[in-house]
Amino acid sequence: MAMTGTIQTEAVRRGRRRAVVASTVGTTIEWYDFFLYGTASALVFPALFFPRQAAYTGVLLSFGTQFVGFAARPVGAAIFGHFGDRVGRKAMLVTTLMLMGISTFLIGLLPGYATLGYTAPALLTLLRIAQGLGVGGEWGGSVLMSMEWGSHRRRGLMASWPQLGVPLGLVLSTGMFKLFSSVSGHSFLSWGWRVPFLLSIVLVGIGLYVRLRVMESPEFTAVRQQNAVVRQPLLEVLVRQWRQVLTSAFVRMSEQAPFYLFVTFVLTYGTTQLKLTRDSLLNATLIAAAIGLVSVPFFGYLSDLVGRRLVYGVGIVGTALYAFPYFGLLNTRDAGLVLLAIVLSLLFHDMQYGPQAALIAEGFGPNVRYSGAGMGYQLASVIAGGPAPLIATRILQRTHSSTGISWYIIGCCVLAMAALLLMPRRKAAQDAQVLDMAEAAPVLGTR
Repeated sequence: MAMTGTIQTEAVRRGRRRAVVASTVGTTIEWYDFFLYGTASALVFPALFFPRQAAYTGVLLSFGTQFVGFAARPVGAAIFGHFGDRVGRKAMLVTTLMLMGISTFLIGLLPGYATLGYTAPALLTLLRIAQGLGVGGEWGGSVLMSMEWGSHRRRGLMASWPQLGVPLGLVLSTGMFKLFSSVSGHSFLSWGWRVPFLLSIVLVGIGLYVRLRVMESPEFTAVRQQNAVVRQPLLEVLVRQWRQVLTSAFVRMSEQAPFYLFVTFVLTYGTTQLKLTRDSLLNATLIAAAIGLVSVPFFGYLSDLVGRRLVYGVGIVGTALYAFPYFGLLNTRDAGLVLLAIVLSLLFHDMQYGPQAALIAEGFGPNVRYSGAGMGYQLASVIAGGPAPLIATRILQRTHSSTGISWYIIGCCVLAMAALLLMPRRKAAQDAQVLDMAEAAPVLGTR
């Protein structure tokens, strides 16, 4: 009996390690791909795909193609969430990784407007939609794979590991852009920007190797053993837990909308409005993202100790209070203060992003969790992350001031706080039976 227990304990540990590594590596690759596009949409695509437009119009059109990727994310969450709750987490993680990687590789091969005319931005938009579908399905599977392999008392920490894909992907994508900006010099717009996109296919190969070795989530395995798989999981959550879905989306307003201002719009604002160098802004973003490698799991762990809502709420308040000081520091044009502005901006983001995955996912039962959490999370892309750079660019174009953008950030925080206070609480006892069965699932799980 003792030997059997030891074997099962070791199987759990091995499965947990593989789940964490597979989830984190996969999300890193997918966010690397996604952030490459964001950086390029600020620095490259206006000139390459919209050269006949006025400066701000080109930027708006470029950010518009970025937005369609965000609009596609809820669709990806619906499609992959449905099959993730019916077939399993692992199969969807492999599929989304392939979709994202191939789309990014093809963007690196895409000729510009000078070669294809209007066909070039049209193809760019289609590939961006494919990226959005992949990321939309990726988040739910990776977070659940890691969280459902962990103990109930450490869900905040376990679910925060895949969230590391954001700072890791940001570090990689920004670093690659900076490297090939230096290597290619004046040829950056002709070929230098393409190399980071083309190299994504190598990362996909690594990600596939890691993900194919992981076993299915024990909680989903327990759901199958109980014959509790839901026939229409998305419809189930939209009918029975619509409030949970909506509050999950709006609670991200204070995290996602400012984030894409802090890492994407800042490149446009800094280079065009403040006349700062591209490299200095990329360097500051790299440093801030590197700090996130520690702060994201730390705040996830802290949420296990003091509560997710408390940590998240403090992050919302911090972001709101920082809205005006952020642009105040940027507007000094002082290198040290600009670095401080960007570092602090992502620290307040990490305070929310660390506990966010568990906060949202715990609101849904394991038989509909992929669909419910994924849909709630990705709907924010349409109301928060997607339109944020467009709104900020339009405000700047009309007012030539950052004041309106700061008020926009504060408005997002007010909506997020209201959603946090209204978010329904799911009783832990509701999942108790599944959690009990999941204790045996790792040694019975399937690859």
